[in-house]
Amino acid sequence: MPPRRKVTTFNKARAIAWLQDGVSKREVGRRLGVSHSVVVRLHQKFQATNSVLERPRSGRPKKTTQREDRFIRRQALQQRGTTANIIRGQLRVATNTNVSTKTIRKRLHEVGLRSRHHVVQLYGHD
Repeated sequence: MPPRRKVTTFNKARAIAWLQDGVSKREVGRRLGVSHSVVVRLHQKFQATNSVLERPRSGRPKKTTQREDRFIRRQALQQRGTTANIIRGQLRVATNTNVSTKTIRKRLHEVGLRSRHHVVQLYGHD
């Protein structure tokens, strides 16, 4: 299942403006490329809070910043065969941020890349 596509704050505001102008929820959904149920929930939320902004959510903060995430992505793209462990070391040297290889793999997965695993070849065996 592909990840959910978020409706931007700009498009949420457009949707509310259209609804206030009398455009149907189904038509607003068609214009934005989302189902009408998304528009219904957006409208209900707007009526309750008078805002289209996302509420702050609880949860564990990310270990890496957006800048470090971009660094990880850039390293993986520049050196295609690089392992997550090597990228981890490069990140530590560049930003003094110590993260696990699992975190590196997760960040690569978030941007649609796959991490590499070091392959051990045994010579003399067919």
